[in-house]
Amino acid sequence: MREFSIPYGKSSLMLQLPEERIACVLSAHAREAGAPDQEMIVRSALEHPIGSSRLCELARGKKNILVITSDHTRPVPSALTLPILLGEIRSGAPDAEIRILIATGMHRATTLEEMNAKFGPELASCENFIVHRSIEDPMSFKGILPSGGELWLNALVDWADLTVAEGFVEPHFFAGFSGGRKAILPGIASRKTVLYNHNAMFIADPKATTGNLEDNPIHRDMVFAARQAGLKFILNVLLDGEKRVIAAYAGDVEKAHKAGCMDCISRTSVEGTPADIVITSNGGYPLDQNI
Repeated sequence: MREFSIPYGKSSLMLQLPEERIACVLSAHAREAGAPDQEMIVRSALEHPIGSSRLCELARGKKNILVITSDHTRPVPSALTLPILLGEIRSGAPDAEIRILIATGMHRATTLEEMNAKFGPELASCENFIVHRSIEDPMSFKGILPSGGELWLNALVDWADLTVAEGFVEPHFFAGFSGGRKAILPGIASRKTVLYNHNAMFIADPKATTGNLEDNPIHRDMVFAARQAGLKFILNVLLDGEKRVIAAYAGDVEKAHKAGCMDCISRTSVEGTPADIVITSNGGYPLDQNI
């Protein structure tokens, strides 16, 4: 009899199976990374951006800077990454006004308790955080998506003269990968736009699948949205099984994100084994708070 710990919420569920019932155990290479120097990884990525000037240089002379960050359902370690990102911005634009928009997409609003847990009480209290609300917030029309839908985004993108986003990269079952352009769509899009982009016909498209960006209609719309929003720079991280940063990618929204996706594939892809029953989870908290 073998015992397995399945991540579930903030703890886990235990599973026992007889050896003869186990076809195989699949585990991503990202779980084998050991204990990384997370801060050094993030700083190095910002110092060596992909397809872009350094963020401190992009920020120079800017007055209104919008930083988009993930909400309470995503494991981005913002208490670590966001202070480093803000420091890079302020080294180039010490007097700029910075607003931090929490990209909830169509999720419920992030609570103050969740903000304190995710960002740390000090950061949450001293920075200007704004929670995106896909129905209530003022929206700005930013054009027609390649697939034909209307693109409505949080009007703060019009306030900003520099827009930056942080996030993380993992395989995504219809967008190909998370991260990058998803900070904009669905992150700060209107309910109408999110529902259009996430419709059943697009999700059923054979190109809209895990690990694929090429000719993926959902990804194509997301990239368009990011460009229309003026997203100039991203910081994305790759996490191990303990949700620690093991790699980081900074720079252009497409080029840096693609580098992260390629690295993600190399670390998470394994040979499959046919089986009648597959047992898995959504990775535990915070990812399994909603479907």
